[in-house]
Amino acid sequence: MAFSALVSSLSESKNRSHVCNVVLAASLILGLYFIGGVLVENDYKERVYKWHLQFIDTLSYRKSDAHVAVLPASPDPCKALCRPVGSESLPEGIITKTSDLEMRPLWNSSVQQKKYMQSKNLLAITVGIRQRDIVKKIVEKFLSCAFVVMLFHYDGIVDEWRDLDWNDSVIHLAAKDQTKWWFAKRFLHPDIVAEYDYVFLWDEDLDVGHFNPLRYINIVKKEGFEISQPALDPSKSVIHYQITMRQKKSTAHRRVYKSRGCDENSTGPPCTGWVEIMAPAFSRAAWKCVWYMIQNDLIHAWGLDGQLGYCAQGNRTKNVGVVDSEYVVHLGLSILGVGVTDTKQKSSDSKEEVDNRGAVRKQSYNEMQVFRQRWVDATRNDKCWIDMYLM
Repeated sequence: MAFSALVSSLSESKNRSHVCNVVLAASLILGLYFIGGVLVENDYKERVYKWHLQFIDTLSYRKSDAHVAVLPASPDPCKALCRPVGSESLPEGIITKTSDLEMRPLWNSSVQQKKYMQSKNLLAITVGIRQRDIVKKIVEKFLSCAFVVMLFHYDGIVDEWRDLDWNDSVIHLAAKDQTKWWFAKRFLHPDIVAEYDYVFLWDEDLDVGHFNPLRYINIVKKEGFEISQPALDPSKSVIHYQITMRQKKSTAHRRVYKSRGCDENSTGPPCTGWVEIMAPAFSRAAWKCVWYMIQNDLIHAWGLDGQLGYCAQGNRTKNVGVVDSEYVVHLGLSILGVGVTDTKQKSSDSKEEVDNRGAVRKQSYNEMQVFRQRWVDATRNDKCWIDMYLM
């Protein structure tokens, strides 16, 4: 009997041990499942949170030009702040994310403040002293409409403009033999021009006798153009693309029908969604996109006009257009590459004119080929990018 009881006791002990092992194993499995679920959930929430921040940041920039996104429902509002890189050690209220091109007075700032608050649009234009009379008329017209004006002196000559009444009211930048796209990439960063509703980036060889900047902007707003240009007078202008020609009895147009390869079914440049890089005007949102597309080393920007529609903030066939009722004359002056150089001779110092326009045009064409190839490579290598016009 004693032996039988001992065997029974051992059997019960083993059963209890087995049950405990099963319970322990089940507990471990449930624990791992719970921990794994929490980790997966946290990872998912983190991904959604980051996406939500990016989405709000985009909307925030479009509506108020702010670069900070705040989630109102976040349990920790401090962690929800998306601060500009490098500003993390500063208090939020002292951070200034954007700038402008307004010149501020050295004294009486309170008295003159109203004057500086009126400038909401920018004209940036490349100029050379040979086109001084043409530029004078352009600048005076834009200044009369409360534009900020920036002159890019590609010939390096600044002093010979000083006798003009408005000389001290505009911003002068000088770099010899550089294009407006070289200047724009370096001095018109979106954060610098974020205060301006529209950025006009023009060549100098334009007659503005039939152009009013404020009426132009009113039309652009009414038509919903994010990227635009004034039409060209067909009887007096040098014209490269038919879509840029002025259409009489029209306020604005978005496409051309009677041109090579263009009809009512055309959906892309140069039939629709196209402006020339000669005299474009960009909305704030469009310029932010275009600036990033400008290549730092391709200063002529040939080929850029064919891709501007990707920065139209939507359908390029609707948001890109040519304004007919406010038009200009394109004089077609080929200036870049023409200049004067010093030649030192034994008898005396003299100057002679040099003409490198052929070399400039060749370089422009070569840069266009490089840009097009970069575009092809970029679209092929970016697995996340979707071509909105091939969908």
